[in-house]
Amino acid sequence: MTERNEITLWELQRMIKRGIEEALPGNYWVKAETGEVKVHSAGHCYIDLIERNEKDSAINAKLQAVIWASGFRLLKPYFEQTTGRTLERGLTVLVKVQVTYSPVYGLSLTILDIDPSFTIGEQELVRQRTMQKLKEEGMFDINSSLEIPLLPREVAVISSESAAGFRDFIKHTQAGGEGFNLKITLFQAPVQGETAPSGIIEQMEMVAADSRAFDVLFIIRGGGSVHDLSCFDDYNLALNIAQFPIPVITGIGHDHDFHIADMVAHTSVKTPTAAADFLIDIFAAQEQQLDYLSRRVSLALQSRLQKEELNIQRYLDRISSALKNRWKECEYKFEIMERRVLAASPSKIMEMGYSIAIKDGKRVSSIKELSPKEQFTLMLTDGSYNCTVNSLKEKKNGKPKLQTGS
Repeated sequence: MTERNEITLWELQRMIKRGIEEALPGNYWVKAETGEVKVHSAGHCYIDLIERNEKDSAINAKLQAVIWASGFRLLKPYFEQTTGRTLERGLTVLVKVQVTYSPVYGLSLTILDIDPSFTIGEQELVRQRTMQKLKEEGMFDINSSLEIPLLPREVAVISSESAAGFRDFIKHTQAGGEGFNLKITLFQAPVQGETAPSGIIEQMEMVAADSRAFDVLFIIRGGGSVHDLSCFDDYNLALNIAQFPIPVITGIGHDHDFHIADMVAHTSVKTPTAAADFLIDIFAAQEQQLDYLSRRVSLALQSRLQKEELNIQRYLDRISSALKNRWKECEYKFEIMERRVLAASPSKIMEMGYSIAIKDGKRVSSIKELSPKEQFTLMLTDGSYNCTVNSLKEKKNGKPKLQTGS
């Protein structure tokens, strides 16, 4: 019987481990795409590293990698802060790995470091560092704290006169801003290339030298490539925008573009046309507000007039009622007085059988007013007759008594 060289599984695994680690000593920077990413409860991070075929995107290679908890606590915040993204599926990464082999878990890679600049690109890395520096210096909220005047009629614009974006801005403000009396002053500057930041800053200094003459500054530029628009990520330009003495509105590029200049400006809009809309909307909003206030004042006046008319009508009703009551009171008093007068009138007295003596058109109230042989008229209820005084006789109490003859 032929002898066989038998070894245990563990011995075989040890041989494989020794062979791999001897063949692949040290560390390697490996470019790969992240597949599934899992974070263990103990703090370790397990990542599937894959490589795809460029023709059909089929997976050519796949290997599991691990970042131990002690390293993951440091690499995770560094990667996320630098790239602005979490460590997740679908990222292209450059990782520093050590090849390891476990008799239980097999071949794997231990990730010792990650280069975030490879994931986001060198230009984006510089951009991220610029943003972080400005944030630490407190530049993001300075210009936005300034107030835009209610009606910003004096407008400074930094752009290139030949740029399509500036022409769109002017055309749009002329079409929509008719009647708003806008005064737009252009300060020409290059808006792309290496000289753009210093050129824009120079024009900003000219505007700032006469900042009282302007209400607001627009920095506009139409669309272009990422490289063309990279000048608006310049640190010095962003610093000048943040500290500018009047509000700065940026309208740079296309809808999807967003630059550091936009972040530190008072207001950022997507395009030069949107910048024109922003300006026009300020005036339109004030116009609407005036219309609204005018309607409110008109309604308030109408309401007040109606209220005053109602009050006047109430006063008139009260006066009319008071006059009617007073009239009735006067009528009542007049009736009483009339009754009293009628009751005391000579005709009433004569109706009771009495008569009235009249001399020279005046009533005789005493016989002392008459003398013998003197004539007077005696008035009765149904007529009168003339009388002559024959004699005067005294009453028993010593007063004279009149005797007459017709």
